[in-house]
Amino acid sequence: MAAMQKDPVLVVVQLTGGNDYLNTVVPYNNPLYRDNRKAVGIGDNQVLRLDGDYGFPSFLAPMKRFWDEGKLAIMHGVGYLDSPRSHFRSMDIWHTCEADKVGTEGWLGRVVREIDPKKENVVTAVSFGPCLFRALAVPGVPVACVAGPLETYGFLPAIQEKAQRQAVLDRFSRMYTPIPGSGVMEYMATTGLDSLKGADILKVAPGKYSSEIKYPDTPIARKLKGIAQVHFADLGTRVFYCDHGSFDTHAGQGPIHANLWTSVSQGLEAFMADLRAHDKADNVITLMFSEFGRRVRDNGSGTDHGAAGVTFVIGERVKGGHYGNMPSLEAGKLVQGDLNPNMDFRGVYSTILDKWLHMDPVRIVNGTYEQLAFLN
Repeated sequence: MAAMQKDPVLVVVQLTGGNDYLNTVVPYNNPLYRDNRKAVGIGDNQVLRLDGDYGFPSFLAPMKRFWDEGKLAIMHGVGYLDSPRSHFRSMDIWHTCEADKVGTEGWLGRVVREIDPKKENVVTAVSFGPCLFRALAVPGVPVACVAGPLETYGFLPAIQEKAQRQAVLDRFSRMYTPIPGSGVMEYMATTGLDSLKGADILKVAPGKYSSEIKYPDTPIARKLKGIAQVHFADLGTRVFYCDHGSFDTHAGQGPIHANLWTSVSQGLEAFMADLRAHDKADNVITLMFSEFGRRVRDNGSGTDHGAAGVTFVIGERVKGGHYGNMPSLEAGKLVQGDLNPNMDFRGVYSTILDKWLHMDPVRIVNGTYEQLAFLN
């Protein structure tokens, strides 16, 4: 029971590009699915049945195992009203929780500020990816961004001499001195140096890591392994973020979607096995989301931008099952040919904030939204 006392940790996996909801959680018994998916439909012989209505494609076999264990929650029809169907605007809404205006603060940046208001730990949040994700960006809130393997990660790793490194840091600081009216420069000036300090802290993680678990040699699996390394090092990191993509399958969807999900699901399988093998799984949940789903009717080779999508949460403390219902595929109930969202994504966030991170969700997501029961 001692493991249950550890601080809760949230891992976010962003499925960048608009994951196809209908080909991820397949309504295999619905004739309207077959009618609309002549080119890209998942065949009955490829469906791993979850129950009498839904199944996963065979390339999601590891996710099916999480489902069978009761550790996978599926949130149906997730989105928000009047989806713009633009990658940039939609992702921005998911990142800032501002659907009516352009937000200035990422929701997870607010979480980090609440966890560590005095910036006592510059690795409270660690992001694995080519850039800082908007969800984590709040002026004055440090986030350690890892663009490659942890083993080679660091600020100016070739410069070992401390005075030289400090001279470069001083130049960096002057370069990003705030310019009036420039939000980007202000952000860099207030958070850049703190983030660079995180590099030296995180360097210790690979040396402390030892595991029998073999991760696949894929970008997402390498990121998840990095997350495990930092988590096992007990550096006080509470929020991890990474991405995989692109799920923007306008053409040639069949093999592309299968390859993407094979990488994600196998990477998650290794990650969960690693956490369990080291008794580090009880205080971790993983949230997976994409900025929107895709059109109900395929375009002959792929699918175009849609509205409602599917969101997943995996973890030992997750109460597995379906939450909400897949929106109707009937033509008269679609919105411009798309599934009509019936679950606000901010309700998923609110549940995690309240039930997992034990903080007031209203200030973080800018309002009160219906919560779900996917956390024990």
